[in-house]
Amino acid sequence: MIGKDGIWSKVMQIRKVEIKDALAIQVLLEQLGYPMAEGLLAKRIAVLAENEAHCDVVYELEGKLLGFMSVHFIPQIAFDADYAIISYLVVGEEARGKGIGKLLEEYAVELARERKCRRIYLHSNARRADAHRFYLRQGYEEYSKTFIKYLV
Repeated sequence: MIGKDGIWSKVMQIRKVEIKDALAIQVLLEQLGYPMAEGLLAKRIAVLAENEAHCDVVYELEGKLLGFMSVHFIPQIAFDADYAIISYLVVGEEARGKGIGKLLEEYAVELARERKCRRIYLHSNARRADAHRFYLRQGYEEYSKTFIKYLV
């Protein structure tokens, strides 16, 4: 996997999420506008850890979580390969602009390649112009319009 060359030396600070990370991840997600009920995130981490089509990772430096990313792998019936979705990628406000988001995104690309995915999708809120510029620099292109139907 990753780590065979010097480019990836900082990746060693990317690790799988553990339940003890729940509070720090909650703070990061709240910076994106996702408030959560107390205890919910720890429960979701435990459930999703059992799902092979899901991967949550954090970027940790000197014991502090500075970034979080959630990736899903979706099977496709019309293609001979799955695709990946980055559903959350957040770097703490105090750590933005230091290359952490780039490392997390590149880690997602490696995970997707290992699983022979054909493409990676992600959703970014229309108001997050800085994030859009970041994704364009990372080689993403604006692709389609998303529709949502709330069930609750």
